[in-house]
Amino acid sequence: MLINRESHIIFTSLVVLAVGFLTGIYYRRVDHILRTGWMIACILLLYRVSGRYERPDGVAGALLSPFFNRGTLAVTSIFLAVHASLVNVPFTDIDLFNVAFRDVDMISHFLGGLVMWLIVTEVLMNLRPDLGRWELLGYSFVVLLAVGIGWEFVEWIGSRFTEGILQETLLNKVRDVLMEQLGALSGLLMVSSRGYPFTPPGR
Repeated sequence: MLINRESHIIFTSLVVLAVGFLTGIYYRRVDHILRTGWMIACILLLYRVSGRYERPDGVAGALLSPFFNRGTLAVTSIFLAVHASLVNVPFTDIDLFNVAFRDVDMISHFLGGLVMWLIVTEVLMNLRPDLGRWELLGYSFVVLLAVGIGWEFVEWIGSRFTEGILQETLLNKVRDVLMEQLGALSGLLMVSSRGYPFTPPGR
């Protein structure tokens, strides 16, 4: 039986995460074992649910719509695999994300912005089918901006209680939010030009 594109991407991402999981065990990095473990479990659960069950109707179905879209799950799995590999490079104990090359977090913020925008837009599109194209896009970018700023604020609060890892300059935080918006723009280009992983309203 041929494996479709989404399943192939998801399977490849799971392999990358599994390598990360084994790397965490080898180097006794409990944080990475837990990180990759929940990522693998989450992807497998969503893959199973999206393939076995129909999306419920009503508000619940609208809120859960991204989790029943294999395309959205495929993009999400890429983000998780890349992010985990940056936090702990497979087959090594190198942490690019927090230690060796912290500017690499731009990649995670870009992909994270892409994934979050896809999820927010798909939920809004199903929750409010009456929204026109530009209203939908406007709301989705505003929500993403609010989430991004909120996350940076949480990190700032966390930096009061940690040393090093969460401590960033204001310029770095602004850059993170901008990278998320760029990721969202790439998502807009993807759904507008290719209709993937969903097609926004045309009006």
